[in-house]
Amino acid sequence: QVQLVESGGGLVQAGGSLRLSCAASGRTFSSLAVGWFRQAPGKERDFVAAVDVSGGNTYYADSVKGRFTISRDDAKNTVYLQMNSLKPEDTAVYYCAARNGPIFTQSVLYNSWGQGTQVTVAS
Repeated sequence: QVQLVESGGGLVQAGGSLRLSCAASGRTFSSLAVGWFRQAPGKERDFVAAVDVSGGNTYYADSVKGRFTISRDDAKNTVYLQMNSLKPEDTAVYYCAARNGPIFTQSVLYNSWGQGTQVTVAS
């Protein structure tokens, strides 16, 4: 099972940007689809974005489409989430997750998870 570690979270003003990183250990990372999810206090964990094995197919939640970009660098065993035009409603703990096979939006279909990184957007 691959180990995932997120980084890059922090406090930012509305309209600002952050780039999250998801670093993976294990030689099989390049064969895994990777997704980003987020969970705000008292709410369910929601899908944000995902990238397939090739890196050529991506999928976004409507709420972040046009503002967030997911990408992967298999040479560095890392997946990134570039977040622009951040809004207070983007405040949450962000998790990356990995799975074999195609990308899905359902969190239960991902079997490897990181510990999460906090993103706080101030108004």
